[in-house]
Amino acid sequence: MPGAALRRRRAPSRCIYIIVGIPPPAARRPAAARARRGPIHRCARRSPRMPERLAPSPRSPSMPFDPIVDMPAHTLAEAIRRKDVSCVETMRAYLAHIERVNADVNAIVALREPDALLAEAAQKDAALARGEYAGWLHGMPQAPKDLAMTKGIVTTLGSPIFRTMTPSVDAIVVERMRAAGAVFIGKTNTPEFGLGSHTFNEVYGVTRNPYDLSKSAGGSSGGAAAALAARMLPVADGSDFGGSLRNPAAFCNVYGFRPSQGRVPRWPSVDVFVQQLGTEGPMGRTVVDVAQLLAIQAGYDRRDPLSLAEDPRRFTQSLDADMRGKRIAWVGDWNGYLAMEAGVLELCESSFDTLRAIGCDIDAALPAFPAERIWRSWLAHRHLLSGGNLLMHYREPSRRALLKPEAIYEAQGLFALGAADVYEASAARSAWYQALIAFFERFDYIAAPSAQVFAFDVELRWPQAIAGRAMDTYHRWMETVVPWTLAGCPVISVPVGFNAAGLPMGMQLIGRPRDDFAVLQLARAYEKERDWVSARPPALSGARND
Repeated sequence: MPGAALRRRRAPSRCIYIIVGIPPPAARRPAAARARRGPIHRCARRSPRMPERLAPSPRSPSMPFDPIVDMPAHTLAEAIRRKDVSCVETMRAYLAHIERVNADVNAIVALREPDALLAEAAQKDAALARGEYAGWLHGMPQAPKDLAMTKGIVTTLGSPIFRTMTPSVDAIVVERMRAAGAVFIGKTNTPEFGLGSHTFNEVYGVTRNPYDLSKSAGGSSGGAAAALAARMLPVADGSDFGGSLRNPAAFCNVYGFRPSQGRVPRWPSVDVFVQQLGTEGPMGRTVVDVAQLLAIQAGYDRRDPLSLAEDPRRFTQSLDADMRGKRIAWVGDWNGYLAMEAGVLELCESSFDTLRAIGCDIDAALPAFPAERIWRSWLAHRHLLSGGNLLMHYREPSRRALLKPEAIYEAQGLFALGAADVYEASAARSAWYQALIAFFERFDYIAAPSAQVFAFDVELRWPQAIAGRAMDTYHRWMETVVPWTLAGCPVISVPVGFNAAGLPMGMQLIGRPRDDFAVLQLARAYEKERDWVSARPPALSGARND
């Protein structure tokens, strides 16, 4: 149903990184909502618009803000460590800014009471006075993505099934951020179960793009990206299966880094052996901030047997490096295979001047592998892993009634898979990996658009077509990110500027598997040559300061 008006479900494609084996709290769906549900289309191609209830009209404010919230995270961390800025001052500045901005952007959810947060910040100051410094996040406000289990804070996974769930354990990344001194102020919004590159759900509603409040912030880490862009967080965590750290970074003009497969351990999770396509990672307004948060997130944990046993302290080292002579392959739209909105390729290609200025050589080139075979392999893996995570809900009728169409699509896709299909998908993935490794013999890096469209109208669930080409699934419009997910490569989305409407775009810089540090070095050199993030959202500055 190519143009039907959306009923009452939710979002498009993306990272599905969650679902722990915890019995969900009781939840009931109103009868009226059940009546609007309708049949499920095989490809989840339905209802492109969101219900009015989920799309409150913005106020489009323009306002001054405390300089503390505009500091890069690494600058703020050093100021706190040296006691130039107190943790209480930091918390007050952020809470005041969130109070002014978040009502329109809706990036931070489950916000805790200010008095409790200020008391916790005061405890961080007292610890510093005693010479006890927890780590790089000491006293910094943080809001884990609402897919990550966070002890003592409501964690909904964007689903009405978990509307009141308060975990008793932390996810590993949350546990590590807490140990590094973070003060958790709430969560960042996400689509239901992380399924979608547009952040909205029936628990908290829609997250808007700070650069244009009528547009999507992307997803599934849309709350994190929007909070960063709007200066409501100094740095943020996210997760990525189908571009969930990259797409929202592109839409919101920040950096989003998908680490190598296994770099960041994942737990709790129902499965810790097969589920290796989703990964958690950092987002920031500077590349140094991204690397510093990665140093906290990364490192082996025995609860995740496939996590990498490499010292994460490397990511705290200087990222400065000589990029002269580095070879970058530009894959663009894969010779027309990928549909692209007008202006996306041109904006990405305009960044080549910056890459050449730092000494890189850029050539158009493609790996010797059929792009459609990559997609088919990813789609089967997506059904296997995302659908598998949803089984406990799909099999229970009362919970199934609460699932959005995209979740039903993934579960039904799992049931349609046979053992031979799974094996063929894995064989195709393996062949693609070998082809990519051979390609990296010729090139040091690969570059590709971070998205195939600019941020779209916030009322849409997902783009039904690009440049006149219909999208046959709810995540097909993000196919540009799929090859690198499937190969387990480290990838960062870097800003490349704005179109004529003032909407940001990003470009993926892709490195060899496990060579995360080299990707961050390239991104840092790029950032030093051209800083796009300083162009604040209009809601903060009144006008973009290019």
